[in-house]
Amino acid sequence: MNDSAHVLPTLGAAIRHEWLLDWRSSLTVNHGSFGATPRVVLAAQDEWRRKLEEQPTRFMRRVLPEALRRAAARLAAFVGAAGDDVVFVENATVGCNAVLRSLRLAPGDEILVLSHGYAAVRNAARHVAERAGARVVEAVVPFPRTDADAIVAVAAGALTPRTRLAIFDHITSPSALVLPIEGLIARCRGAGVKVLVDGAHGPGQVALDLPAMGADWYVGNCHKWLMAPKGCGFLWARREQQQDLHPVTISHGYGKGFLAEFDWTGTRDPSNFLAIDAAIDFHERLGGAALRSRNAALAQDAANLLAGRLGTECGAPAALCAAMALVRLPLAGPATAERALALRGRLLDEFNADAPLHALSGAIWLRISAQAYNEIGDYERLAAMVGKLVEDRN
Repeated sequence: MNDSAHVLPTLGAAIRHEWLLDWRSSLTVNHGSFGATPRVVLAAQDEWRRKLEEQPTRFMRRVLPEALRRAAARLAAFVGAAGDDVVFVENATVGCNAVLRSLRLAPGDEILVLSHGYAAVRNAARHVAERAGARVVEAVVPFPRTDADAIVAVAAGALTPRTRLAIFDHITSPSALVLPIEGLIARCRGAGVKVLVDGAHGPGQVALDLPAMGADWYVGNCHKWLMAPKGCGFLWARREQQQDLHPVTISHGYGKGFLAEFDWTGTRDPSNFLAIDAAIDFHERLGGAALRSRNAALAQDAANLLAGRLGTECGAPAALCAAMALVRLPLAGPATAERALALRGRLLDEFNADAPLHALSGAIWLRISAQAYNEIGDYERLAAMVGKLVEDRN
């Protein structure tokens, strides 16, 4: 990256034309759920799709194999890895399923998860465990007002001689915590436990060096914070964990090695994967590491603003946050998932504002995101909307 990449361009409202987002009638402070793909990345995807349709057989047989490996190498360099250790998957959940379904569990074995883990991956772990006569053990994350040592302590305390795998979110979806992932992994490796990291929110939100992290497997989404097209994720595996690792869809490459099995699982549109070059270029044009720092600072400022306006609290200290943050809503009555979902629906349908709400630790929390197109005024608007929502519901 050249020195100019460290100088942030003018962001916020001044750069919103780079996306298709509708700012005239909507407020988007939820980049975390599905991301938002810039026009330039969509154009790159369209160009790959055009090349595919010009002669599909030639493209699939002659162009795609090499193009896919080049794209994987570019992505691998971005996350500090070797190209041959990275394969594309549609999303982080698919990658986690591939790892979980490749496990050879025995009756009585245990899979450790955290209470703030992503629900879809927890379901996959439960499914795999039930079929093998194993079980899922949950360690409860202290929340709110937690710290890194407390999170490592509860996870370490849940390890037993029967623990075969631990699954940790790099950044939790419901609570937006940047987990002390290196400390968690170190405790597991010391106990002989393999680690799968669900990095759905990692790429583009925090810096990554996957080999140095110490996990056995890392899955990530590129369509969120890295702003690739929808359905672009990856799976990284240590060399010693690749031999018995298989994609969810078994196809022609079965038994022929890690890359052969994952690179071709059947006919699909690969343009989302091949556009990763454009996504990384765009991320770096907006500042790369400087953009990530700016987004984290904006999210913290926004959370403090909202907590102050609502007279409540933030969910975690700045040290455990990046470009997402949680703010407790001052609501009386039950803090149920159903109520949180209903309030989120009202925020979206009546106020045209997109921000998730989650029920955690006896309260309902608002999760905000900060991306290049956001500025502090967005959260001023959100505070007014949420204030009205809370006033009507108390």
